[in-house]
Amino acid sequence: MMVTRRKSIPVNVGGVVIGGAAPIAVQTMTKTDTRDVKATLRQIHELKEAGCEIVRPAVPDHEAAEALKEIVKGSPLPVIADIHYDHTLALLAIEAGVACLRLNPGNIPDREKVTKVSTPQRNGRFRFGSASTPARCPKRCTRACGEEHAIDRDNREQTADRMVEVALGHCKILKTSTMVPGSSRSR
Repeated sequence: MMVTRRKSIPVNVGGVVIGGAAPIAVQTMTKTDTRDVKATLRQIHELKEAGCEIVRPAVPDHEAAEALKEIVKGSPLPVIADIHYDHTLALLAIEAGVACLRLNPGNIPDREKVTKVSTPQRNGRFRFGSASTPARCPKRCTRACGEEHAIDRDNREQTADRMVEVALGHCKILKTSTMVPGSSRSR
């Protein structure tokens, strides 16, 4: 049975097009400690051999963000930095040359901090965009339910509505900051 794909805007992540009419790209997170550059690069090479097309290491702290410089240089795959809680890690990942950022709006609820992540685009140091602009890096906007938001987790309908509200609010911030979200989804 053939499943009809949802129409979406194609986004270029380090030469791999996601969405639109592009084939589904294989993406995974690394299981290594990102601060361990050798182990992370070894795993990325193994993932490429297994058919992976995009890799996403977690960036839990400044040391991991600094390690991205070497990881990006040595990676045979586009690297997406998976950022949680600290917007300065996103700025360090941009400086390291990642192909894309993944931010959870629920984890960085402060409008000013999200806007700071988009500032490099306005300064010409880093650009966000779509597949039609391969020199740009998309920012993928996802929503994970964080403690920062008052959500009654026992009420599933209210939780889903609040998650969508927060995700759409962050998409609005990014649009007004001239960033183009790669996608918006709720978990």
